[in-house]
Amino acid sequence: MPLLNKVRTAVSGGPGGDTATHSLSRLRSALTLFFALDGFLFAGWVVRIPAVKQQTGASAGDLGLALLGVSAGAVVTMTLTGRLCRRYGSHAVTVATAVLLSLSVALPALTRSPLALGLVLLVFGAAYGGINVAMNSAAVDLVTALRRPVMPSFHAAFSLGGMLGAGIGGLLAGSLSPTTHLLGLTVVGLALTAAAGPVLLRHPSPALPETLAAPTGPRTAGKPSRAARRTVVVFGVIALCTAYGEGALADWGALHLEQDLGAHPGVAAAGYSVFALTMTAGRLSGTLLLERLGQTRTLVAGGATAAAGMLLGALAPTVWATLLGFAVTGLGLANIFPVAVARAGAIAGPGGVATASTLGYGGMLLGPPSIGFLADWFSLPVALTTVAVLAAGAAAMGYWARNAGADPAS
Repeated sequence: MPLLNKVRTAVSGGPGGDTATHSLSRLRSALTLFFALDGFLFAGWVVRIPAVKQQTGASAGDLGLALLGVSAGAVVTMTLTGRLCRRYGSHAVTVATAVLLSLSVALPALTRSPLALGLVLLVFGAAYGGINVAMNSAAVDLVTALRRPVMPSFHAAFSLGGMLGAGIGGLLAGSLSPTTHLLGLTVVGLALTAAAGPVLLRHPSPALPETLAAPTGPRTAGKPSRAARRTVVVFGVIALCTAYGEGALADWGALHLEQDLGAHPGVAAAGYSVFALTMTAGRLSGTLLLERLGQTRTLVAGGATAAAGMLLGALAPTVWATLLGFAVTGLGLANIFPVAVARAGAIAGPGGVATASTLGYGGMLLGPPSIGFLADWFSLPVALTTVAVLAAGAAAMGYWARNAGADPAS
């Protein structure tokens, strides 16, 4: 406990408080940059998928198989990164995976066959999965040291980075080849990593496992208890429910607007943009919301809001009511994933973050194909109501797990 007392004293303005506060502030800024970089690089690759498909001569089926490389690499690496974080520290692993992500984002543009594309996407997916677990683990420790629920602000940076990467990529798509564009992303990624990486490498994680008090959410240095592992899985499933909705709206929202409601293609394309904008806005205000409501009430209110919004978005008879439903869904889902990952990390450390992130990423993969199958069996509006069902389930599970981990604002 001596280290925790030092952190508390420093953060609260005691002896050494100015130095410690400045150090934590620099860590927060550097970590925020890594979250934004992750979203920026991933979105930059996504907008060039059509050009890479044409370049490799891949059919739709070939491309789908190749894109599974991203998922496979990410899921496998997520299960291993928790161990690497415990051994080498989440800061060092964050920097290392950022370098790998920056280098690997250029590889797809250098391929000339679907097989080669799938192989390099395995590497890209491994880096993407690794950095997500490592930087979330670092963020959980920093949140503990700051004693403020700032986790949503990191995920807001990811969303903003993704919007920026997609916007710039869209503007450059007509004038730059995929090779030039993606190599440019490599340069940007390495430059930002070189700028922010030393801050993480010079400062160890501010909150170590043994520094957490038992009454507020035990996270021992040893193997988590069976009850702790079960609770981590619950929070992982909550993250899955959120990611399911995000993946479903990304792939099917525009089609629902255009096919079922007769929206103009431009208006239909705005469907996911509205959802993404309100999700980003919700995350930017997430810290204030958590300070006012606490983690449990934020989970429950968010899940209930998203369920109501998605019922409107799926079943409304007009385009504008559907867009309103998508916007409300984004606000509701905004802070569920960050809170779920933070709670899992508070209970079981990097391993908890890895479990919750892996399950959450699985939801992103599960959503689009599940919606497709259900749309074939029933209809697309009915299929989209499963997003509301899972959001309501996330609210119920969040209430059930209300006494697990720390909920300082409750």
